[in-house]
Amino acid sequence: MTKWMNILLKLFKQIQAAQKERERGTGKPERKEAPRTRRVEPGVRIEYSPNLDGDPDPGEVVWTWVPYEEDPNQGKDRPVVIIGRIGDDLAGVQLTSKNKKRREHIPVGSGAWDPKRRPSFAKVDRLLTIDPDDVRREGAVLDENRFNDVVGNVDKYHDIIRR
Repeated sequence: MTKWMNILLKLFKQIQAAQKERERGTGKPERKEAPRTRRVEPGVRIEYSPNLDGDPDPGEVVWTWVPYEEDPNQGKDRPVVIIGRIGDDLAGVQLTSKNKKRREHIPVGSGAWDPKRRPSFAKVDRLLTIDPDDVRREGAVLDENRFNDVVGNVDKYHDIIRR
């Protein structure tokens, strides 16, 4: 019996190693010890200037690592709508496909940021500062009317400056 357990354990470790090797370079998130995405200081400059040029811009939905609210040392790759800038960094709100029917979850519809095209909701009560270098990819441009709806609701929770 022990011999079979050792064989199974060895096989399991080989599968894990192969999976890690396959995932390298695919853009899948890695656990970070000190996340660079953080809560925002007051005074975010709001702007709508999307440009799908490979660089993250306000008005775009991008994918980046977002820390969990319960434990900021852990998190995962999530879609985030960029709403403005704070210094050299970006400010954005996380999107979720789970409709919890909370007033701080604003519907933004569906878009190319979600391969399954599920309806998304902006979590406007949690504004994040994002280093542009930490953005993994651009997902899509958010329609300007939806963008303005998100910003109007973010304004209820955070100190923002409209241009």
